[in-house]
Amino acid sequence: MRVGKVFGWIGACGAALLMLGCDRNGNPIEEFGLDKLSKGVSTEAEVRTVMGQPDTVWEEEDGRRTLEYPKGPQGVRTWMFSIAADGRMLDYTQVLTAENFAKVVPGMRSEDVRRLLGRPRTIVPFKRKNEEVWDWRYQNINEPRLFNVHFDMDSHKVVATSHSEISGY
Repeated sequence: MRVGKVFGWIGACGAALLMLGCDRNGNPIEEFGLDKLSKGVSTEAEVRTVMGQPDTVWEEEDGRRTLEYPKGPQGVRTWMFSIAADGRMLDYTQVLTAENFAKVVPGMRSEDVRRLLGRPRTIVPFKRKNEEVWDWRYQNINEPRLFNVHFDMDSHKVVATSHSEISGY
C-alpha cells in the first residue's frame, strides 16, 4: 500500500511539472511569456514587455511592423511578431523551420534571406571561394543543427544551402 502511494505521489508531481510547460490550451510553451499574449488583442507594448527589445524592427509599406527576436547564438528559435498599423499584435511565428529553409534558393538576395530567417548566428567569409556563409542554429528532432546559406561575395546572392551537425551532440 505504501509503495502505491509513493508512485501515485511521483505521478502527480510529474503531471504537475509537465503542466508548467503548457499554455492555457495544454500546448507546450515554446518560449517563456508567449502564453501571456493573444493574437488580435495584445499590443506592441505588451509584446515588448514580454519579449524585450527586438533585435530588428521591419517597417512595412502599409504601416505594419515586424519585430524580430532571435534567441541565438545558442538558441534554436527566431520569433517574428507582426504588428498592425494600430499597434495590435496580429500574429507571431518561429521562422527557423524546414518550410522556411526550403524557401532559400540559389539566386535569392541576402537581404531577402535576412528578412525571412532573421539575424544569422555567424557570418564567415571564405575569400578563396569568394563565398560568405551565414548560419542559423535550429532544432532537428532532438538535436541542434546548423542551416548554412552560401552567398557569392560579389553579387550577395545565394549559391547554395547546407545543413551541418554541431560537434559535441
